Amino acid sequence: MVKVLIIDDEKSIRTSLREILEYEKIDVMEAADGMAGLKLLEENKFDLVLCDIKMPKMDGLEVLLKIQDTQPELPIVMISGHGNIETAVEAIKKGAYDYIAKPLDLNRLLVTIRNAMDKSSLVQETKVLKRRIAGTREMIGASAGILQIKDMLEKVAPTEARVLITGGNGTGKELVARWIHEKSNRAAAPLVEVNCAAIPSELIESELFGHEKGSFTSAIKQRIGKFEQANNGTLFLDEIGDMGLPAQAKVLRALQEGKITRVGGEKELSVNVRVIAATNKDLRAEIAAGNFREDLYHRLSVIVLHVPALNDRRDDIPLLADHFLKEICQEQGIPLKTFADEAIKELQKINWTGNIRELRNVVERLIILCDKKITAKDVQTYGGKN
Repeated sequence: MVKVLIIDDEKSIRTSLREILEYEKIDVMEAADGMAGLKLLEENKFDLVLCDIKMPKMDGLEVLLKIQDTQPELPIVMISGHGNIETAVEAIKKGAYDYIAKPLDLNRLLVTIRNAMDKSSLVQETKVLKRRIAGTREMIGASAGILQIKDMLEKVAPTEARVLITGGNGTGKELVARWIHEKSNRAAAPLVEVNCAAIPSELIESELFGHEKGSFTSAIKQRIGKFEQANNGTLFLDEIGDMGLPAQAKVLRALQEGKITRVGGEKELSVNVRVIAATNKDLRAEIAAGNFREDLYHRLSVIVLHVPALNDRRDDIPLLADHFLKEICQEQGIPLKTFADEAIKELQKINWTGNIRELRNVVERLIILCDKKITAKDVQTYGGKN
């Protein structure tokens, strides 16, 4: 059900709006001034706000700006008297969805609300499609470790702070990096990924910083590096613990100065990049062993997020298994299957050394090899190591 907040100091207006909206099966809450309205917004989730412009304590424009700071995608429709239409137009320029003049026109009101809801739905659908195209999955789980990560993401993502993500293979470090980018102010710019463990040491500098034509034997043309590709966006350095010391020194300089030089080039290029790094190694131990630069570590680890192993969050396995079941059945065009309760309990007993990645593989195997209802015996037969 659509939920609307009415902020207006005139009780008669609030009552009229409530009667109209409730007749249309819309859930309504009221506030007599801007301060009370902002408090209700903190405590409840609304689909739309109807806000008067002239109010005591805090006027509608101030309310509008405060809402946009915290919930920029929430549609806000301003209610204006005949004497403040210019102010209403100013509100539109500041981000309000629309304005409705007093006395209120019923048809105009309902059309405006419907259009605002349609726009809001399209925004959400677009976000979902962008995440699918980018390969960004949901972050599934309600365990303490996952809830802590979600809370940190909300705080960290909108900032420019560098983030170091730690955790074992298959725990979902890349997913955390993607969500930081999705929720950041750089979301419209590219997220560029580099797997430092998959690139030979002699090529990593060219991969990161690019090279000029003729700078080495196989450099038959100029190449733009990952730092330049990620300009104004986010660069995700996965498995940074496997990066060699020479490349580490150049990454450090890029972070310190915001400038890079292509291999074989002399010109310095300015780059505006937010760096997120991830590793399955203990970088403190790598520093002690002389394999990782301590100064680079401190540059990267403004915020450290540790992704827990699946064995440490077994309470999330029912949610994860059900999510993968639905996702894989849909992807492969298989009629939806179900897990017996005992099958879920068997999944929770497994030692998940491969973490989330291994669980998804097991669920896919069970979907392919088992009947419509997956049993505990199926998990015992097909859920082990192959």
